[in-house]
Amino acid sequence: MCDTFIVLPDATKDGSIIFGKNSDRDPNEPHYVEIIQAQDYPPNSLLNCTYVSIPQASHTNRVLLCRPVWIWGAEMGINEYGVVIGNEAVFSKVPAEKTPGLIGMDYLRLALERSSTAIEAVQLITSLLEKYGQSGNCGFSHPFYYHNSFLIADKKEAWKLETVDRQWAAKKIDTFGTISNGLTIGSDWDLCSQGMQTFALSKKLYKKNLKFNFSSAYSDWLYTRFSNSMHRKTCTHNQIASKIGEFVIRDAFEILRTHHGMSKSFRPDRPSLGSDVCMHAGFGPIRVSQTTGSLVTKFLDGKIEIWITGSSAPCISLFKPCSIEQNQLLDFVPGLTYEDNSYWWRSEKFHRNLISSVKQDIRDYQNERDELENYFIDNYFRMENLHDKELFWEEVKSKSNQLLIDSSQKFHQQGMKSSNLLYNFAWENNNREAKIIL
Repeated sequence: MCDTFIVLPDATKDGSIIFGKNSDRDPNEPHYVEIIQAQDYPPNSLLNCTYVSIPQASHTNRVLLCRPVWIWGAEMGINEYGVVIGNEAVFSKVPAEKTPGLIGMDYLRLALERSSTAIEAVQLITSLLEKYGQSGNCGFSHPFYYHNSFLIADKKEAWKLETVDRQWAAKKIDTFGTISNGLTIGSDWDLCSQGMQTFALSKKLYKKNLKFNFSSAYSDWLYTRFSNSMHRKTCTHNQIASKIGEFVIRDAFEILRTHHGMSKSFRPDRPSLGSDVCMHAGFGPIRVSQTTGSLVTKFLDGKIEIWITGSSAPCISLFKPCSIEQNQLLDFVPGLTYEDNSYWWRSEKFHRNLISSVKQDIRDYQNERDELENYFIDNYFRMENLHDKELFWEEVKSKSNQLLIDSSQKFHQQGMKSSNLLYNFAWENNNREAKIIL
């Protein structure tokens, strides 16, 4: 489960465009942020995606990807032209195909590598979708099959694209937009596949004499309901709506950190039903996901700001500024189990130490983290040349690692174990499988 939003110039304080997304995946599924350089390819080259190969483009763009380590594609990312995309699992009355093929995350990366505008990305995804379809397992620790929606933006405009099998509908976003794990486009699409209504008729999902509604015809009520997508979408929507004309980059961070209506009494070991924008896994089958990584971008006056966590749980993670022009971000690709040299895994150990017990107040830590983020906001984007940005990135990494070291020592084995036995059981099992010793 994921949440994605875009805030356009009429709604931001400085006339910028701000994008944000949380990637919600399995708790032990490592998340990696990397930069892939632009490249040219000879004719008739093949591209190996997650499961299948397709013809390669003659040229691919430079991209920054936030992806599960075992997947070729990505949950979210941005390219050198400022095209930024996030995808969401959506659930349909038409079962998702299980045969290994192109998955939604593959389409996201393909669009970033091959498009220079948002509308080009919409057209590329939909043309490939109509040709290849979407199919294959998207789950890490258990099989998970779904269709996809996308929020696609560039420096001028944004689009919402929703898909079912090879059918799709797209709508241009006005002022701001949010998506979660549900179909939302009704009868007011701007673009759509030619066979959208005929396909629904063939599946007996729509009566010909009625006005066609994409989400009503295709949406699976049960899975959409239990994903709690409407609650999370309403939560992100209301927070943006309350700041129309005043929205700034830190508001994006705070939205991605939202717990159950911003409740100060939030605890991740609460009963297992329900989910939040900042997702914390509990005991299944509903709360099996957690936010494993977050991305925020900002476009203003031709400049691109990029903020990544490179770690799970944005409520305790640090958003770090970077540039797509850099040659390297994080040093090591995380392995499938705990490794000391991986920032994601070391951050995950800190996260699990905090949630394994009823901890002392962590607001002092969060205040220290916020001060560091403010330092990054005030200093990083004043730098004009790549050399200075790369030097500052080394400072960003150093300060981020030091905060993690200091905080891990401070909070190690403090507090009392949760009284929620099922929650304890779930996390003990997660830790054992990930080979994490708290």
